[in-house]
Amino acid sequence: MVTKNEPGAELAAGLAVSDAIVPPGVDAAADTVAAEPQQPMSRSYIFWLMLASFGVSMAMMVPLSYGLAVRISELAPGHEEVLGYITGTAQAVYLIISPLIGIWSDRTRSRFGRRTPFIYLGIVIGLLGLIVISLAPNLLIVGAGWVLGMSGWSIAGAPLQLLMADKLPESQRGKVSALTGLMTQIAPVLGIGVAYAVSSNTTLVFLVPGVIGAVMLGIFPLIKPEGSSKDLPRTGHVTVKSVVTSYGFNVRKYPDFAWNWLGRFVFFVGLYFNTTFGTFFYAQRLDLPVREVAGIVATVGMIGVLAAAAGALIGGFLSDKLQRRRLFVMIAAVLFVGGAIAEATAWALPQIIVGAVLMQLAIAVFATVDQAIVFAIIPERDQIGRYMAVVQFAQKIPSALAPLIAGVVITIGAVGDVKNYTLLYLTGAVFALVGGLIILLKVKSIR
Repeated sequence: MVTKNEPGAELAAGLAVSDAIVPPGVDAAADTVAAEPQQPMSRSYIFWLMLASFGVSMAMMVPLSYGLAVRISELAPGHEEVLGYITGTAQAVYLIISPLIGIWSDRTRSRFGRRTPFIYLGIVIGLLGLIVISLAPNLLIVGAGWVLGMSGWSIAGAPLQLLMADKLPESQRGKVSALTGLMTQIAPVLGIGVAYAVSSNTTLVFLVPGVIGAVMLGIFPLIKPEGSSKDLPRTGHVTVKSVVTSYGFNVRKYPDFAWNWLGRFVFFVGLYFNTTFGTFFYAQRLDLPVREVAGIVATVGMIGVLAAAAGALIGGFLSDKLQRRRLFVMIAAVLFVGGAIAEATAWALPQIIVGAVLMQLAIAVFATVDQAIVFAIIPERDQIGRYMAVVQFAQKIPSALAPLIAGVVITIGAVGDVKNYTLLYLTGAVFALVGGLIILLKVKSIR
C-alpha cells in the first residue's frame, strides 16, 4: 500500500480511504489491511466506482438477458430450455475458479495494487467470450463462449466488491451499496436498448454493449488508482490445500456469516428461477417472436429502473440511518413474492409491468441491504477476497443450479411449445420468502 510519506502517494492513492496517513513499514501496512475501515470514501471515488459498476453490469447482463436468447432462437428455435443449460454450466465453471481469484487477489503484490490486475484480466477474457458467441456456428460453441464471457466479466467485476469491502466504513456501506446497486439495475436496461438498436447484426448485439462496458470499467483504475500493494506482507504461496480450505469456513465460529450465506443462497435460487427465462417468458405471454421482445424488455426495464432506484436508495440510505438491515431484507422478500405472483398469472403487458416493477424493487432492496450486512460480518478482514468469494457462492451456486432446474420445471405440465412459467414463478416466490425469513430470524449481530 502506498502511504503519503512516499513519493507520489497522493496521486497513487487517489481520494480513496487509503489516503489515511500511516507510519511507513510492513507492520503498518498489515494493520491497515486487517483493520475495519474508518475514513469515508470521497464523492469522486464513489462516482467512478458507480460508473465501473454500470460498465461491468452492461457487459455481462445484456448477453445474459437478451443476446443468448437471440443466438439460441437463431440456432435452435423452440428449444429455450437450452438457455438454462448454457448459463448454468457457465456459472458452475466460475464457481470452481472464483476462490482462486479471491485468494490470488488477496495475495497479489504489485505496483497497481491487489485488485486492479484482475479488472483488466477479466475484461480481456470477457470480450473474447462475446466474440466467440457472436460468431459461433452451433450451440456447443455458444456455450463455450459464454463460459469465457461469464467468467471474464465476473473476474472483472469481483474487484469492485473487494475494493468496497476494503475501503467502506460502516456509515457508508448502505449508501454506496445502494448507488452501485442502482447502476447494476440501470445498466442492463440501457444496454438492451443499445443492443436492440443494432439487433439486425448479431455480432454488434454482443460487442457494442461489451465494448462500452469495458471502457467504463477500465478507466476506473486509471482515474482512481488503487495504489501499490508491494509493501504488504506476503502470506505464502497458493497451494492445493489453501484452495480447498478456502471453499469453506468455520460455521460454529461465525454463525451470522453462515446464516446470512444460507438466506442469501435461498433467496437467489428464487431470483434466478424468475429471471433466467425473462425473454422467452415475454415472448410467450405476449405472443411475439423472440427477436422482437427486446423492445418490450427495454420498455419494461426502463419503468423498472424507477423502482430499482427507489429500492436501492431507500433501502441503502434508510438502513444506514435507522441502523436496521434485517427488516429491509424481509421487506424485499415480501415484495418479490408479490411481483412473482403478478408475473405468474399475467397474460397482458400491464400486469407483466406491475410484476416486473415489484421484483425490480425487491431485488434492489435485497442486494443493497444484504451487501451491507456482508461487509459488516466478514470474519477475517485480511482475507476479504477469500470470504467475498465464499459469499459469491451463495449467488453463483443458485445461478448455476437454478437455471438447470428451471429448465426442467417449465416442462412440467407444458402443452406443446407453451412452457409452464406459472409454476416456475410461484416456486421462485417460495424460495425468496424463505431466504428472507432465514436472515430476519437467524442473523443476530446485525439489527
